[in-house]
Amino acid sequence: MGSRYGGVKQLDQFGPHGETIIDYSLFDAIRAGFGKVVFIIREELRTDFEEVFGEKLAGKIDVDYAIQALDSFVPEEVGAVRRTKPWGTGHATLCAWHHVSTPFAVINADDFYGYEAFQLISDFLQTDTDPDLHAMVGYEVQKTLSEHGSVSRGVCAVDAYGHLTSVIERTKIYEDKADPADRKIVFEEADSLTPLLPDTPVSMNFWGFKPDVFPLIEKQFESYAIANIDSPKAEFYIPTVMTTLIQTGTGRCKVFRSQSEWFGVTYPEDKPIVQTALQTLHAEGAYPEKLW
Repeated sequence: MGSRYGGVKQLDQFGPHGETIIDYSLFDAIRAGFGKVVFIIREELRTDFEEVFGEKLAGKIDVDYAIQALDSFVPEEVGAVRRTKPWGTGHATLCAWHHVSTPFAVINADDFYGYEAFQLISDFLQTDTDPDLHAMVGYEVQKTLSEHGSVSRGVCAVDAYGHLTSVIERTKIYEDKADPADRKIVFEEADSLTPLLPDTPVSMNFWGFKPDVFPLIEKQFESYAIANIDSPKAEFYIPTVMTTLIQTGTGRCKVFRSQSEWFGVTYPEDKPIVQTALQTLHAEGAYPEKLW
């Protein structure tokens, strides 16, 4: 449930024939060589997802469902989980553990990434054999903003070898228009504004992982859950996972820079922008008239 969108935007229709955004990601993933999709969802959404995606994906890609419950992988010693908000993207990834045995990608269902991103990660996962080297697709922050409010992004620092050195989730990024002559991109934290260069790479949660990462995520999450069991809004993000892997020397991350225009829906006002962008891609031949 998108708190700022006001509905289940993963199932909302955006394409010219009622396609969801995830339809485009699935279409791109299939042609980039992925062989299975695991939807990480709440139990009560399973029937809806099966009705929307089951028939159209039959024979095209294997389909499975992982349930992200509030008590999934939470250590028993902490007692009952008293929260209504899910534990976040890192926890969601962990919930897919027993449905995944090969190198895999993780994406958001409500973001449009473009075919280039899927091909980059697919090539990496199929050719790189280092179990501790993972990957992500970075987008320029200037190409990921919304005209209708602030957005959350993982702000990345990358070394000279193209490896991630840190990724920090900034939950309030926007274009500061206070001075029309000097508009700049900033993130707001503790009532202070910090500027970001327009081409700063940010994570849009397009990650490529090797399966050996799951036990490491589990260990991290157990510690996080114990420390935050009384914080009902605390979220365990994938950037948190990756930062810990880097800092402890248990994992590294290659950053692929995408020049593509990312787009997604954070606010209801974003919907017509996404619809127009998708119609343009169809008209240009990037996608067939009908995906399925």
